[in-house]
Amino acid sequence: MPEFWVASGHHLTQLDPAGRMLVTDELITAWLARPEILPPPEACAAERALHARVLARPRAAVSVLELTGLQDPDAQENWRYFLRMRDALIAAGTIEQGYARIVAEAITLPQVLMGQLVQLILRNALDGCDDPQVLRAAECFFRPQRSHIREEKLLLADEELVQLHESEMHASPLTAMFSGGVDSLDVLGGGNEWTYWSRSDAHTTVLNFGGDPEARRGMARAIAAFLGHMLGVSARVTPTSRADEVDLRWFVGLDPAGTAIGNALWEGKPMPATLVGLFELRLDDADRLHPQMRGHPIWLILGLGADGALRMKPQNLLTGLPLAEPV
Repeated sequence: MPEFWVASGHHLTQLDPAGRMLVTDELITAWLARPEILPPPEACAAERALHARVLARPRAAVSVLELTGLQDPDAQENWRYFLRMRDALIAAGTIEQGYARIVAEAITLPQVLMGQLVQLILRNALDGCDDPQVLRAAECFFRPQRSHIREEKLLLADEELVQLHESEMHASPLTAMFSGGVDSLDVLGGGNEWTYWSRSDAHTTVLNFGGDPEARRGMARAIAAFLGHMLGVSARVTPTSRADEVDLRWFVGLDPAGTAIGNALWEGKPMPATLVGLFELRLDDADRLHPQMRGHPIWLILGLGADGALRMKPQNLLTGLPLAEPV
């Protein structure tokens, strides 16, 4: 089976009997190499000493006094966030339980760290997956996407990659002349799926979300895998292209725009954003649902922000489902 998302650090974890990832010293050490934490050449002696100490003992306690001793305010903030994440994960025991606790307790972390955790969880949940469409759709969970219309079809490209292309084109007229920007990127599908494996960490493929049913099916499978791994539910997620007869008895917005769309539909107001994805969710075990929702579907809504970006919030799937209270 080809490897994918090596940068997630999945290979540095160990699994408990339930298949959840234990927080290893090796994984923490890898996070210490992140650019937000790795001391730059101009870092003060206190910052370099702190990094060296935690590098030697990845679970070492760090006092508030040590953090306030760092000369760079940005370094202080980055270390506070990193330690907040590390300590929450260690206390929970596994990456999955730690992420669930961070979400449930509304612990504030930067999006880059939340994305790191979601990628790691999905890498574990999708271990053994051999479908590039599923994996590329799953990238939307932890990497913002920029929308692009080609031949009236919605394409989703990695936002960071698009920004890099745009900056290069602005910097060089010659690059702008010979580069097609987003149009020059490869759209996944039509026989090129085999190329995904060698560049999954580069995020250089484009998802044909509006024109290829396989892309939407891939998103549905990624959602089901995430729910199964995090909540232990067996879910059937089906993409649909019609929203005119949807009974919004219960919905979950997969991103802020999706939530706004669902609220507007519920209140009978005009659509405040562009609807790009609608999925029907049904649980195989109806007893896992609140009694009033048994026999009824849950609708998952995906939308585009005003800036044309897609920024998924997978934590909404953990907090927004009408599950029955445990007995």
